[in-house]
Amino acid sequence: MTLLSRLRLLSPVLALVGLLSMVAAAQAQEYSESHLKAARAAMVALHASDQFDAILPGIAQDLQSQLTAKNPDLEALIGATVQEKALELVGRRSVLEGEVARVFAKIFSEEELNAITAFYNTEAGKKMNSELPIVTREMAKAAEIWQRGLARDLAESVGAALEAAVGKDGGAANGGKTD
Repeated sequence: MTLLSRLRLLSPVLALVGLLSMVAAAQAQEYSESHLKAARAAMVALHASDQFDAILPGIAQDLQSQLTAKNPDLEALIGATVQEKALELVGRRSVLEGEVARVFAKIFSEEELNAITAFYNTEAGKKMNSELPIVTREMAKAAEIWQRGLARDLAESVGAALEAAVGKDGGAANGGKTD
């Protein structure tokens, strides 16, 4: 199978994805321009869409690896072509940004978004944004330690209660039953 025929196989899938995206966008609730502007400002302040920065480069790298594995003799051409075509798609990031803004607008009022933006643009908000991954990791560690302590204490407590209820001989004298 040639490179061109492989790419032709992907065309119907990509067309379907595009069609579904347009339908979803058409069904989306409309918001005022000021509400969407507030949503975008909150997104920027929160760095909410930063997590999506690696999507296109990751897809391009995966495609390049797949195509190169099947056509190693075309490695240079594949690399250049994937890079060129990926760069052509960079502008579509604005579509994602718009969808994320609509998510924010759906959940938060314009006033709430303005308050969120105001907070996250303060020094405390900026620190919250930068340190939140550390806080989250430390909270998870604390919860794990707490959980292990609870499990240990519960097991010891239940063990002691059962031992007292059935006696140290395991209740063998009365068939394991208590009176």
